[in-house]
Amino acid sequence: MRFTAHPDPARGLREIAEYRLNYDPSDTEGRGWHHDRVRHLLGDEVPGEPVADGPFRLACRLVHDYEFAHPKIMRAYFHADAPLVGRDMLLEGRFTVLRFPMGVRVDAEVDEVRDRADGTRERSWGWSYRTLEHHLERGRLVYEVIKNLDTGRVEFVITGVSSRAAIPNPVVALGFGVFGRWTQTRFYRAASNRLARLVAEVHAGAPRPEPRRIGPGDVVVAPTG
Repeated sequence: MRFTAHPDPARGLREIAEYRLNYDPSDTEGRGWHHDRVRHLLGDEVPGEPVADGPFRLACRLVHDYEFAHPKIMRAYFHADAPLVGRDMLLEGRFTVLRFPMGVRVDAEVDEVRDRADGTRERSWGWSYRTLEHHLERGRLVYEVIKNLDTGRVEFVITGVSSRAAIPNPVVALGFGVFGRWTQTRFYRAASNRLARLVAEVHAGAPRPEPRRIGPGDVVVAPTG
């Protein structure tokens, strides 16, 4: 827990590179585990494969760069030149004046066309991360941009499985017990709304926000703003 931003994100990233997952991915059922799925409309395209500079492609770029997160709730430091899969991210959760550094690791990229239950087909692109040691939570989040190839509808979908981690600090543990779930669902809503707004603005001609480089290396912070 801190009252300011991380003083040395590059060092923080070196530290979490040594961390392991803080949970067993095969054991995410039972009491205390939350299974979430949030869908949010981003726009519409003509049916068929995604078009250049359409909502799908714009959203994919923003999701790749973690620009969808609301800066008053969460920011992330990571190496811009690192491959997406395997990328370590030093998240900085924000609650009032407090800052909580937490490590995650990107474990998979989603890039596929699949059949839907309603008989239509959809293209999906996105990625997921898992939580590392010393994180306040345990679990995995998947961020996907999905286009229905038959209708042209483009959505942002967040799928999560999570539970509270062991928190040694009793004050932080109490605060997380009271506000943790509320903050989590608030993050889902704020991220979905922010991404929809950014897609609409960039599609209308505004410059696309990009992670800001900090220091002499390739470490960046996202989202901007």
